[in-house]
Amino acid sequence: MNEFEWRQQMRSLRQPIAPGRDLWSAIDTALEAHDGNVTAPQATRRATHQPWLLAAALASTFLLAGGIGLRLHRNATTAADGATALAKSAWNPSDPRLGGAAIELDAARLELQQAMQQSPHSPALQRLLVRTERQQTQLRHLVHEAG
Repeated sequence: MNEFEWRQQMRSLRQPIAPGRDLWSAIDTALEAHDGNVTAPQATRRATHQPWLLAAALASTFLLAGGIGLRLHRNATTAADGATALAKSAWNPSDPRLGGAAIELDAARLELQQAMQQSPHSPALQRLLVRTERQQTQLRHLVHEAG
């Protein structure tokens, strides 16, 4: 069998096939026999589980909301601490041409330190932090040389 014959057989499979007997009559009789009513034991079992399910849903909702609130509070205090640290550690050289670079390097170092708190073992972040600190050292050396 070559590929052409195989594709021809595959195309012939796409044709609709009628079932050997009418399936809807069997489905209709099964539905009429069942009549869609729920038996008494199932109804009482559902009624007894509903209060527990409601309580579990409310408890999980409150726990989730509390966790999100705690996380937001922790992030807000971390950001405030970071801004305070930036204000304390901000180094502003007297030369206005180098002042903007000093501010940018301080902000970059602070952001990298915050990222390192979230992912302390990231080699890329460690390299960026070392490079930023090296640039700050070079900038301070330039300011010292300029007098």
